[in-house]
Amino acid sequence: MSLIVAGRFTTFAAAQSAARQLFAQGFLEEDVSLFFVNPRGQHAHPAADSLHIVPHALRPTPHPGRGAIVGAVAGAVIGVAICAPLTASFLATVTAAGVGAYVGAMLGGFIQARLNATPRISELARHGVHHEMRDSGVLVAVHVSPENQAKAAQALEDAGSLSIERAVGRWQQGRWADFDPTAAPVPVSDFTHRPA
Repeated sequence: MSLIVAGRFTTFAAAQSAARQLFAQGFLEEDVSLFFVNPRGQHAHPAADSLHIVPHALRPTPHPGRGAIVGAVAGAVIGVAICAPLTASFLATVTAAGVGAYVGAMLGGFIQARLNATPRISELARHGVHHEMRDSGVLVAVHVSPENQAKAAQALEDAGSLSIERAVGRWQQGRWADFDPTAAPVPVSDFTHRPA
């Protein structure tokens, strides 16, 4: 694992200027990486098949067909029950059954769809709510050592970084390979105030 210090900038031009300052202070090109971080909620999740991180509105819900079938049967029975005592006409009874089935199917499908769309309290409690803490912007990530991490943080601050974080991650082929945009950033100051 590698030590990484990163600063967030609002534009690529500002991030490139910060990178030039890092190069002028002796940091190598393969130890500096620039990339854009999307706004909160717009990140691709690494485990999208895991239901606990997929927003409820995006989850597949059962088709309301079951409710429509139950509603159609109940509507047809009610239509026949109402119409049969009032008229002896077979055509009127069949028509009442058809209208009852249609209205019942519509109502049953609507009710089933509403039930599927409403998250249950137990489901919300079980999965929790996913909050992202990282702001969007252009991140300048620097592969550092314990000896030069303060120098990198100071260079990013001097370049106008909006926030500076420190992480332990995998640096491969000149970039932060295991960067997770949904993970909360840890400010550099949190490390400088911790006992060693």
